[in-house]
Amino acid sequence: MKRNTKRFLISIGLLLFILSYGTFGFYFLSEGHNSLLDCFYMTFITITTIGYGELLKFPNIEHARIFIIFLAITGIGAFTYILSNITAFVISDELFKNYKERKMKEIIKKLENHYLICGSGDIGHRIAEELNETKRSFILIDKEINQDYLNTNPDLLFVHGDATDESILTQCGITKSAGLFAVTGDDNYNLVITFTAKQLNPSLRIISKIRDIKNGDKIRKAGADSVISPYNVGGLRIVSEMIRPTVVSFLDTMLRDKEKSLRIEEISVPQKLAGKKISDLNISHENEALLIALKVDGDWIFNPIKSTILKKDDVLILMTTPEAKNKVEKLILEG
Repeated sequence: MKRNTKRFLISIGLLLFILSYGTFGFYFLSEGHNSLLDCFYMTFITITTIGYGELLKFPNIEHARIFIIFLAITGIGAFTYILSNITAFVISDELFKNYKERKMKEIIKKLENHYLICGSGDIGHRIAEELNETKRSFILIDKEINQDYLNTNPDLLFVHGDATDESILTQCGITKSAGLFAVTGDDNYNLVITFTAKQLNPSLRIISKIRDIKNGDKIRKAGADSVISPYNVGGLRIVSEMIRPTVVSFLDTMLRDKEKSLRIEEISVPQKLAGKKISDLNISHENEALLIALKVDGDWIFNPIKSTILKKDDVLILMTTPEAKNKVEKLILEG
């Protein structure tokens, strides 16, 4: 693509040069008796091989004919080169788009436990950044996706389409997805996305955004597991910034640290670890994983002691990096 773009730009420059060279050449040979427009026209029909004969008046016809011969030899060859490069640029661009689209579809078919982001506004982009930062696969779905955003994220998996369309969600592997974010700017649209997605995959976890707090119950009834109001979250953040600035600073530092990518993560306890102690998991051997809480039957145990007995479906809450989380999960699975 870069090579074809460069050749395309060179071709445009060469075309402008030939047109200018021929126009001013004819104008000079006609000693100003013909207008620049007539001279441009004569140049154009010469290099495109249209040719209607000598349409201009020249004081010295022999010199003019020699110039026309020279212009035809150089101009026709250059014009053919220009057309071939412009055609190659257009065709290669389409071929590149088709190739990228086919490759993307192949990748999407192989995805499992990935996330679907329905809506490519500011919140959708921020969700995509967080999932990418924490090494989670996802697909962005929207009828219109900002081209500048796609250009700055060349590896982004995306599908142009209506997220309320069952065929689009099926194409994105909704039956194999871990979760879906309905975060368009329209509550009604988010409601329909939620309902459609839940019908296709009843076990799918769905998080929906709402603008009007009154629509929360409707979207929950449609199948959303959680409903988030950005305005409420924003309000809480503003209050926290005022009354607990150090905590907010710590959390911001944790989330924005590109090198560490520290996050609060959760891992469910499998059946084979039921009856074992926390100390049996050997989490403490992983330097970048800190167990901070344990969720047991809806209750929370903060800073659980190592002798705590685990049960199936208990949830471990850790402060960790994506890499360390994967190691802990592997320890738990092997345990």
